[in-house]
Amino acid sequence: MRTFIVLLALQLIACATATSAPRLLGPPIKADAVDYSCATDADCAIKDIGNCCGSYPTCVNQASPTFPDKVREECAKNHTAGVCGHPDVKGCSCIEGRCSNVLEGDGAKH
Repeated sequence: MRTFIVLLALQLIACATATSAPRLLGPPIKADAVDYSCATDADCAIKDIGNCCGSYPTCVNQASPTFPDKVREECAKNHTAGVCGHPDVKGCSCIEGRCSNVLEGDGAKH
């Protein structure tokens, strides 16, 4: 019974930690491609990074190159499809060293 209570407590802690994490929207980071790093909100800009459907605007480091054409080429080469559409990004915030999208109602900084 004691083991069960300990395991239950660990699960509750993990769930609480997961829900309190900042919301980071956008596609996964590719280490050798787009730079999402930042120190302040001013380091971030909305840029098109592309996806298998075409345009995908998201917040990245303002100095980072993006490669939307290469992304589309890779999708075509691998016959990859994705869910089309993207969030309506209103601005960017630097959250824990990563540029993050600000959406409608989030207090967008332009």
